[in-house]
Amino acid sequence: MFKRNTTPTESSSQPVQAVERITSVLGSGVVWHGSINGSGGVRIEGAFEGEIAMRGMLVVGETGRVTCQNVRANTVIVAGAVRGNITTQKLEIRSSGRVWGDVVTTAFVTEEGAFLRGQIRMEETVELDLEPAPESTPSEAAAAESIAQNAISIPIPEPTPMIESTQKIMRKKKIEP
Repeated sequence: MFKRNTTPTESSSQPVQAVERITSVLGSGVVWHGSINGSGGVRIEGAFEGEIAMRGMLVVGETGRVTCQNVRANTVIVAGAVRGNITTQKLEIRSSGRVWGDVVTTAFVTEEGAFLRGQIRMEETVELDLEPAPESTPSEAAAAESIAQNAISIPIPEPTPMIESTQKIMRKKKIEP
C-alpha cells in the first residue's frame, strides 16, 4: 500500500549516511596542546594547538581558536578562528569565522562576512588519510552482547515495618512522662 518504488542499483549505490552530531566539547576556558584523533563529533570553544585527524564533524565555535599544520575531518564548520590548512569533504565558514590556510574540499559553504586567506582547491573526492576506524576486540564484543541479552535483576529489600516502630516509640514516650 505505502511501498516506495526503488531499483536495486539505486539502493545499493547510495550508502546510508550516519547523522553527524557532537560527542565531545572543549570548553571556552580550556587551552589544549596535543592531538585529536578518532571518530565522532568535536566542538572546540577554547584554544587548541596540535593535530586534528578525525572521522566525523569538527566545529570551531565563535570563541574557538585552532592552530594546526593540517586539520583533517569529514565535515568542518568554522565560526571562530583556524590557522592551518584544512582537508575535508565539506567546509562551512560562518559569518564570524576566520581561516588562515589552504583548503582542499569537495563542498564549500560560506556566509557573508566570513574570512579566508589562502587557496581553495575543489576536488571530486578528498582522501583524508585517516587511520582505520577502531574495532572492538572479540572479548569486548562478546561482553557487550552478553550484557545486552541478559536482563538485570535488582533485589528489592523487604519493607521494614516503620509504623510499628513509630508506635512503640510513641508509647514509650507516653508512658514515661
